Amino acid sequence: MKSWSIGVFGLVALAAIVASTFVSREAMVGVGIAASAVVGIGWPHFLAIPAKKTLASVIALAGAGSAVSAAYMTAPGFLDGTPACLALGVMAVFVIQLVRGTGQAQRLESTLGCCAGVLLNCLGAGWIAGARFNGVKEMVLVAGLSAAAALLVGIIRWPDRIVAPIGVVAAGLMAPLAGLVFSDIAVVPAALVGVVVGSVLVCFRRMATLRRGRLNALASAGMGVAPVWAVGAIAYFIDKLLIY
Repeated sequence: MKSWSIGVFGLVALAAIVASTFVSREAMVGVGIAASAVVGIGWPHFLAIPAKKTLASVIALAGAGSAVSAAYMTAPGFLDGTPACLALGVMAVFVIQLVRGTGQAQRLESTLGCCAGVLLNCLGAGWIAGARFNGVKEMVLVAGLSAAAALLVGIIRWPDRIVAPIGVVAAGLMAPLAGLVFSDIAVVPAALVGVVVGSVLVCFRRMATLRRGRLNALASAGMGVAPVWAVGAIAYFIDKLLIY
C-alpha cells in the first residue's frame, strides 16, 4: 500500500474524532473504541512482530478502557483512569511475553513496541477529556485543524527534510488562525499546540518512511490513526495548563 495512505487514514480518523466531540458523549466513546481497535490491530502489523492477535487485543482493550474512563470519570479527574489502563496493558504485554517463553523471535522488539502501542492508545483519551473540560470544545477544534494541516502536508511525496519543517510551520500557523476565527484562545497557547502537534505527526511520518517493506492495509491504518489519536492528550494538557 502507498505511503500516502497513512495520511489519508489519519485524516479520516481525525475528522471522526473531532466531529464526535460535538455530537454526544456516547459518540465520543464509540469513536474512541473504534480508534483504539484500529490502533490495536494495526500496530503489531506495522511492527511486523509475532503474536499479533494476542498483542492487538491487549493494545485495543487498554485504549478502549482509557477512552471509556475519560468519558465517565467525574471532573476534574477526567484522565484518572488512564494510568490504570496503561499499567494493566503494559503488565499484560509482559505476561504474554513470559507465556511465549525464552528464545522466541523478536521478543524484545515485541515487548518494547507493544508497550509503546499501549501508551499511544491510552493517550487518545485526551480528546475526550479535552471535549469535557469546562464544556468548551474550542481547543479540540484548534488541535484538530492544526493536525489536519500537518497531515495534509505529510501526504505530499517529498523528502522528510522538506516535509517536516513545512508540516510544523503549517500546523503552527493554522492553530492560532483557528483560535482567532473559532474561539477566543490566545495566539501563544494556540501556536504552541499547533507546533507540538505538528512536530509529533511529522515525526511519525518519518518513522513510517523508515520502515522497510510495503505496508498492508492494517499496518497503514494503525500507523495513520495512532499518532492522531495520541495527540489528544497534548491538546488537553496544554489547554489545562496554559489556558484554564
